[in-house]
Amino acid sequence: MTDAAHRPNVLLLMADQLSASWLPSYGHTVVSSPAVDRLAADAVVFENAYCPSPLCAPSRASMLTGRLPSRTGVYDNAADMRPSLPTLAHHLRAAGYRTCLSGKMHFVGPDQLHGFEERLTTDIYPGDLDWTPDWRLPMKDRYSWYHTMDSVQYPARCRASMPMDYDDEVAFQAVRKIYDFARDPDNTPFFLTASFTHPHDPWELRSEYWDRYDLADIPDPTVPRIPLDDADAHSRRLREMFGADEVQLGDEQVRKARHGYYAAVSYVDARIGELLDALDDSGLADDTIVVLTSDHGEMLGERGLWYKMSFYEHSARVPLMIRVPGRTPRRVEAPVSLLDLAPTVVDLSGVTPDRLDVDGMTLAPLVDGRRADRGAPVVAEYLAEGVTAPAVMVRNERFKLIRCPGDPDLLYDLATDPDELDNLAGSCAYAGTLDTLGAEVESRWDLGELDNRVRGSQLDRLVVAPALTRGIRTDWDFCPYLDGSSVYVRSHTNMYELQRRSRMEV
Repeated sequence: MTDAAHRPNVLLLMADQLSASWLPSYGHTVVSSPAVDRLAADAVVFENAYCPSPLCAPSRASMLTGRLPSRTGVYDNAADMRPSLPTLAHHLRAAGYRTCLSGKMHFVGPDQLHGFEERLTTDIYPGDLDWTPDWRLPMKDRYSWYHTMDSVQYPARCRASMPMDYDDEVAFQAVRKIYDFARDPDNTPFFLTASFTHPHDPWELRSEYWDRYDLADIPDPTVPRIPLDDADAHSRRLREMFGADEVQLGDEQVRKARHGYYAAVSYVDARIGELLDALDDSGLADDTIVVLTSDHGEMLGERGLWYKMSFYEHSARVPLMIRVPGRTPRRVEAPVSLLDLAPTVVDLSGVTPDRLDVDGMTLAPLVDGRRADRGAPVVAEYLAEGVTAPAVMVRNERFKLIRCPGDPDLLYDLATDPDELDNLAGSCAYAGTLDTLGAEVESRWDLGELDNRVRGSQLDRLVVAPALTRGIRTDWDFCPYLDGSSVYVRSHTNMYELQRRSRMEV
């Protein structure tokens, strides 16, 4: 590894369940997100970035490692991530970076750090095996941890909520850490991840954010609820799993749910703004690469679907912005993947890992404007609840293929059909396109072998998970530790010297 001197800092800002579709920097006309808009104005904005899997834990593990879920083994939200799997945090830490995480990453298993030296908060979700899906069960046999329609039916204005408590803490701790880095005299570069739970449901927000919107201004879904018999096979499964067709949702209720989501976007935007302000106030902005993204999107009533777990655009397409000091802002239309994030940050940081085995590729040439495209199609997987076989997606410059054994193929021309209403898989005119993208699937995946691996993992965990709840329980949740003897003024410190070193000049 080379010396870390003069390398840029890296600030990774993550939202949860934030689709690119619902941001004004991607064309939305109602949502208010001034902090993200400010970042977008100075960044390279990727118009068509896709998550590796439209579910939290698999997507985040893939983002950090650059490897698809089929290679990380993080198939769902209760699949453990092995400690020996190299992450972006490992690569930067090995090169001399300080690595720190504030907020959510949904690591499952005993290792709750995965290359981060410090975690400033606990996670919001459990790190154990209890949320393991079982592909043997019919969709109507619902686990207690499945999404329900409660968030859609009962969005709320409130003074406080558990998700806001969490994200307030994430922002507070991350801002303080930025100031700590700025006051540190050794000037070692840092990799700080601030990962928020908003705008993930439930949508319960303070009036400050709720009142930014008038219900009359909230648009209806562009694609109304598709009759169940006309929906594709995967959408029917998701609707059965959520109980979406067991509740009566009028137009006003759909708009109320959207109202709550918009307010949640504005709330997390304000937290992001606090971190961007801290970078500016501390004098670190000109030495820091800033990346903003999300683990997956949110359907928000389009087609009658809610939440994620789908390869449709609102679920799979995420914001991706990279601000590099001294680089010209631009917008990139070429499809890219969050699998590209780890190799891109490694490249832009000037780090040369001993081994970088990834399914993604560096986007540095696109950031610099040296290339216009990625040079390969974007791929994604879904291996969790809501399917009974592996589902995969391939997206090239124009077309998207969705394939799941047992389901009819879905092929969409995103250039002429951005709402994905016309399935071309049965059209003779597009047989060549289907063959080309199908060959990409065949070259990348043995779906039968992958099916066996996923099912085997589920069966193993369905034995282990209930066993670990018996007798003495040892949780894998991360518990932040504060050493009170080392903060503020203690008898073994020189009070005036400590105060001098802690003061950051204006």
